[in-house]
Formats: sequence, structure tokens, C-alpha cells
Amino acid sequence: MRTIDVKEVTAALKKISIEACTVLNDDVMNCFKNSMKDESPVGKAVLEQLVKNAEIAKDEKMPICQDTGFSCVFMEIGQDVHLTGGSLREAVDEGIRQGYTEGYLRKSVVKNPLLDPKNSGDNTPAILHTDIVPGEKVKITIVPKGGGSENMSRVNMMKPADGVEGVKQFVLDTVRNAGPNPCPPIVVGVGMGGTFDYVTYLAKKSLMRKIGERNKDPKLAELEKEWLDEVNKLGIGPGGLGGKLTAMDLFIEEYPRTIDYSPPALYLYFHAARCKSCII
Repeated sequence: MRTIDVKEVTAALKKISIEACTVLNDDVMNCFKNSMKDESPVGKAVLEQLVKNAEIAKDEKMPICQDTGFSCVFMEIGQDVHLTGGSLREAVDEGIRQGYTEGYLRKSVVKNPLLDPKNSGDNTPAILHTDIVPGEKVKITIVPKGGGSENMSRVNMMKPADGVEGVKQFVLDTVRNAGPNPCPPIVVGVGMGGTFDYVTYLAKKSLMRKIGERNKDPKLAELEKEWLDEVNKLGIGPGGLGGKLTAMDLFIEEYPRTIDYSPPALYLYFHAARCKSCII
């Protein structure tokens, strides 16, 4: 049994919350650069601006995008870990509080949204997902989710008879209707199966993959490539101004479902695709 003080969780989240919002991942930057040669003139100009923006953000330690979003935190906790020193939930929120305050990141979270909406002032509470896994380590991943792309995400309780083609059409219709609003080029996360709440978790969890990282199931991997190609044929392009790169990638995560419904969920993530992880 390994003992970990929750203060380590706070320190780790403080660090990666700032990094996620200010340092673009290499896989995304490489996708921008590699896509320029085949892009339309306008699309190429947009990608060049995105590269320049990311370079300035990293050098100046400024947010890649002003909308630094809701802090979605995924934790894989080893079953041989004993967390001590206080509440894990409080430690997570404290890490977000410190990161968003000391990193000068926009605080976007509104408490009591129905009757008395007020900004929390520190971007807490986080959305926290935990999973118990074998081992004695803790993996922490933060995915800051901005409002522009979140607003365009959808879930659809479909009939099993709708089949693969029905789900593909749902994906294409959602991206087409979103148009420029999620700030393309986007990343498309598709969840399939489970329940109404779990399928949205699957779709969002898929966004933690690197660009080009395929599903381990060969058949799903082929479906990812096929649907990605169809999405890019929509021609929405970088910035929604037309072009070939509407989506940098498309990821599918599936889970068993019951016999009487077939729920797909679609999470769209904007061009920055902010995601940072660490292991303690």
C-alpha cells in the first residue's frame, strides 16, 4: 500500500491546469503544420494564425484561448493507493483554484445557475471523474472545456434499428449544424452505449487521446477513419471559412447497451484541444 498526501494532488492540478490552458500539445501543433500544404488559401491562413497564437501563448504564458472553460478532471486511482491528509474533492478544487488564480486564467464557473447565478470567483468546483484501477499510482488528466464547443455537443436516444448508418448520420448532422461555432478545426468525440449519462462521459473521455491515436478495436479504428473522412468532406474548414480540415480527428468509445435503446453522444472540442496529464 502506497500513501499519497492529497496535497500532491493539489500541486499537480495547479501545474497542469495552467499548462493545459497555455501550452498547446505537440500532436495538435503538428496537425496544424502538416495540414497547411493541402489546405485552401484561406484555410492555410487560419492555420498559420493558430500556430502563431499558440507560440505566443507558450512564450508569454498566456491562455491559448480566453475561454479557459470548465475544469473537467479525470483521475485513475490505483487500488493500492491510500490518499491521506484530507478530502480528495477539496484537494482537486484547491488545485484548480490555485492554478486559475496564479495563472491569470478566466474564471467561468457560475454557482446557483437557476435562481441566483453568481461567478464562483475561482473556477471551482471542477467536474471530477474517478476510476479505480490496479496499481499504486494516480494519473490525473485535466480537460478544460470551453463553452463554444460545449454548446454544440449533443446526445441522441436512438433506436437500435437505426444502426451504424443512423449514428454516422447523427455525427455528420451535428457537425454540419455546428458549423463555425465550435471554432474548427475540431476534435470529434463519439460515445456509444451505456446510459444517457454514461455515454456523454465516454464521448468526453475519448478527447484525451492524441491526434492519430486509433481505437484498439480494429473495426472501430476503421470506423473512426471513415467517419473522419466524411466529416472533413463537409468543407467547413479552419475557422469555419471553408477548407479541408474541419476535424483533426474523430474518436469512438463504446460500452454495452440494453436491447431497447441505442444512445450515441457527440462531444466537439475546439482547435486548441486542451488536455494535460501527470502521474503521481
